[in-house]
Amino acid sequence: MEQIEYNRLMIKYNKSYSLLFYKAVRDLKPVWMLEDMRTMETFYQEEDASQRTYTPSEALLYAIVHDHQAYAQYLLSHYTDEALAKPGERFCCCPSSAPHLAMAVRYDRRFILGLILQEAHRMPSMPSYMNRGGCFHMEDGKTPLHLACELQRPEAVIMLLGNGASPHAEDHNGLTPLDVALENLRDSKVNGGEKRQCLDNLLMFMSEVNFKMKAALDTEPDSWTKVLGEETFKYLVGKSPAPLVLTAMQTILKQLSPATFPDSLHELPIPSSLKPQGLPSSQHQKLRLA
Repeated sequence: MEQIEYNRLMIKYNKSYSLLFYKAVRDLKPVWMLEDMRTMETFYQEEDASQRTYTPSEALLYAIVHDHQAYAQYLLSHYTDEALAKPGERFCCCPSSAPHLAMAVRYDRRFILGLILQEAHRMPSMPSYMNRGGCFHMEDGKTPLHLACELQRPEAVIMLLGNGASPHAEDHNGLTPLDVALENLRDSKVNGGEKRQCLDNLLMFMSEVNFKMKAALDTEPDSWTKVLGEETFKYLVGKSPAPLVLTAMQTILKQLSPATFPDSLHELPIPSSLKPQGLPSSQHQKLRLA
């Protein structure tokens, strides 16, 4: 009986500890306090030490959810590889390798998204990392770029594309981010706003437009012309070349280094009206770590 009672108390303690850490991140407690809590062994009976502390990857997920920018910056700068590694199974059992990118997009944490992209350039696997899917339970395996288009986040679309995300990546249904952006526009039947910005930003990074819905556009030309405008519609279905301004921007954007994006985009000596809409602010802002 004593052993049973002991086990019950330990389970209760462990749950309360997890809640304390979660609340501490939510309440934006100082980084030093969070790190003390994160690395504190919590008397788990399991042999595996990983079950007794939070990994940098798991802590970063909390920081993203609660927009704790100072803590995210600390974790990414001190534990880059560990912070961007797959979290433990107690968080998710999916084999995803980019849950942090997807989470930053979902919660619209633009500053932290910029930090993740900046630090990810140090990883040898950066190109493939950008195009890996998120959690199948929350993101249905979509890449971060698919998710940014679905949630109508034009700023995230630019940041991801500028840092090497492929606009041609397909989800498990064979849809590209362009398909997702077009579906949003079709459902709204409104030619404007953030939905249109996502589409226009995608096109600026696409020298070729290959997507699943091209046949659907051809079968309903009048409807799609109203949504997209005649010039964009004809370009997407292959009845006219890309507009000259779009071709020029595609050429310019190809020359920008992903490692210095979006600062290189800010510095382009061209009118802001020609740049992708929703241009993110510079990531040179420094946080004072608590």
